[in-house]
Amino acid sequence: MRLLRMMICVSLLGFSSPLTAQSIQSSQGRIAVEAVVEDLKNPWGFAFLPEDGLLITERGGRLWHVAADGKRTAVRGVPEAHVQGQGGLLDVVVARNFSQSREVFLSLAVRQKGGSGTAVYRGILSEDGTKLTEAKRIFEMAPGSSGGRHFGSRIVEALDGTLFVTIGERGDRPAAQDITRHEGTVVRIARTGGAVGDNPFQSQAGAQPEIWSFGHRNPQGATLDAEGRLWVVEHGAKGGDEVNFIKKGANFGWPVISYGAHYSGAKIGVGIEKAGMEQPAFYWDPSMAPSGLMIYSGKLWPQWRGDFFVGSLKFDYVSRLSGAPLREVEKIKGSATKRVRDVREGPNGAIWFLSDDKGTLYRMTPAN
Repeated sequence: MRLLRMMICVSLLGFSSPLTAQSIQSSQGRIAVEAVVEDLKNPWGFAFLPEDGLLITERGGRLWHVAADGKRTAVRGVPEAHVQGQGGLLDVVVARNFSQSREVFLSLAVRQKGGSGTAVYRGILSEDGTKLTEAKRIFEMAPGSSGGRHFGSRIVEALDGTLFVTIGERGDRPAAQDITRHEGTVVRIARTGGAVGDNPFQSQAGAQPEIWSFGHRNPQGATLDAEGRLWVVEHGAKGGDEVNFIKKGANFGWPVISYGAHYSGAKIGVGIEKAGMEQPAFYWDPSMAPSGLMIYSGKLWPQWRGDFFVGSLKFDYVSRLSGAPLREVEKIKGSATKRVRDVREGPNGAIWFLSDDKGTLYRMTPAN
């Protein structure tokens, strides 16, 4: 039987110090790293609930509700995900007005003719957190692709209540430059579904009206900054993982430009720049396989206010980026940071991250 090691402590989001804890040395002193939810299988995303609970997705299709008292329940009524390769049940977002609407948004891979693709569902979470009702598909990429990679799938609620959703190019590189398709894009949709009226390609014949930006490879991290602007992190090939500041209608270049190379060592496209294509705010070479992105408020570590935190699936650390221009200034690394899949800030300023390898949700706080 799966174990959950929690008790109650009002000061830190309703969860007490669990049984499993360690510490990591950082630029701001020692950090306490506590295992809050354990024995997860391929966890992918998590979101905090206003009543001090949280939701966690497993790629295999399970959505967990974790109450403030530590009780963990598999939520019923979750849409069926097509589990193939990197696809399955992926991100989860709790609506900003959840206390009134009870709305939850899920991204997942769904079966499509000839393969599978990224879709978004909206549902209503029951008061006890055990059931999702009125689950409705509000977006599905078109025309879809075969294979089991590059689904993207982070969801971000914009300040105006619309939704940004990242979609990978599904391994079909040229598709990322074709705005008649959703592959390799960030889309912007209404909470009830459909394109938003001021999206950039609404009036262009044949274009997918939901597209906000294109030329992406596989964005697996996305968040808003303090001004409400969207940022994403995305996987490159062999080198060239990127942090990108997303602009309306912008082309981010894949696979025409990149700071990486193909896995064979061959050159990608025309090189590192081309007129009309955006440059990354930062890139990694070699690739660190970024997943999850959070921009920190500074609540517990004031010196880190505005810094970017990104999980590394390849090198097992949490990257901290700072400055203008952005640069990687610190690698927060310990035995817990194995294949970090998602990073988010908790309501009290703690930094939480999911370890795919450990199957655990961790919380980081100042050790003192």
